[in-house]
Amino acid sequence: MRWDNLADSPATSGETALFGASAVTTRTFDTPEFRGITFHEVRARSILNRVPGASRMPFEWTVNPYRGCTHACVYCFARKTHSYLDLDTGIGFDSQIVVKINAPELLRRQLASRQWHGAHVAMGTNVDCYQRAEGRYRLMPGIISALRDYANPFSILTKGTLILRDLDLLRQAAEVTEVGISVSVGFTDRELWRTVEPGTPSPERRLDVVRALTDAGIGCGVLMAPVIPFLGDHPDQLRATVRAIAASGATSVTPLVLHLRPGAREWYMAWLREHHPHLVARYERLYAEGAYAPKWYQRRITRHVHELATEFGIGPSARPGGHRRLPLRPEPPAPAEPEPTQLTLL
Repeated sequence: MRWDNLADSPATSGETALFGASAVTTRTFDTPEFRGITFHEVRARSILNRVPGASRMPFEWTVNPYRGCTHACVYCFARKTHSYLDLDTGIGFDSQIVVKINAPELLRRQLASRQWHGAHVAMGTNVDCYQRAEGRYRLMPGIISALRDYANPFSILTKGTLILRDLDLLRQAAEVTEVGISVSVGFTDRELWRTVEPGTPSPERRLDVVRALTDAGIGCGVLMAPVIPFLGDHPDQLRATVRAIAASGATSVTPLVLHLRPGAREWYMAWLREHHPHLVARYERLYAEGAYAPKWYQRRITRHVHELATEFGIGPSARPGGHRRLPLRPEPPAPAEPEPTQLTLL
């Protein structure tokens, strides 16, 4: 594994992170939910990551406490980031999880800096911060608490039901700052779910999360992603999905067509050849120009979903909040006792 001269992922600040193998603690847990999964615990050097200016993302800053994801979605665009660690972007991405164990205290320190001006922070945009590992490492309560204490606006995108564990913290944060929650549900077809998102909670359970958040007074939108060409884009499938999203009480629905970046593309196409070989040629034509489906196809899906959303009484989502300069900051916490010096990842 290349633990030296590591370049940050495209979704990070672009700085070079240098650390030695001794900075990484590798663990395995012999429990059913973690069998076959290896965790690499590291101490990050920065946790607030700037999104590159050329990105299509509607936000500038992210927090990613994990790299790799046990959700094992075959289409995940973040797979390429594992290659920077000399880890496999297929099975390795699903089973070799990097855990930034100091994420909460590091974030609190960075939020206290005079150089930080309260910009919106997005989470769950690279890998899911509520994947199974979060049940053991519990990084998100500390992260949300820090954002709450500094009244810093943030948003979370997840497929995980574990977010309900932090409901009280989310309520507290929503009282002092802008909090946006979205759940990702691209389809309700259970057979498709079992094959393309094998490590995730079912679409029904995710919609239960939307319902629970809404009942608790926290508005929750649905990112209808990905809409999978030729497998999840039939008009009947789109209708069933939007109907279920509306029934969950979602405040909005925003469709996003499957995109296949390098790393994800190879893994997804291998899956397609195994499970749906008759579709390989159609995909090669549809994605001949690059990672994104043609504009005409994206517009067709978006228009259809928006028409269904109007029919069922919901609409498209608003973009996350923009920059915000805070008028008053709490005093930074007292410095912790010094820890042994250790080189760190990211």
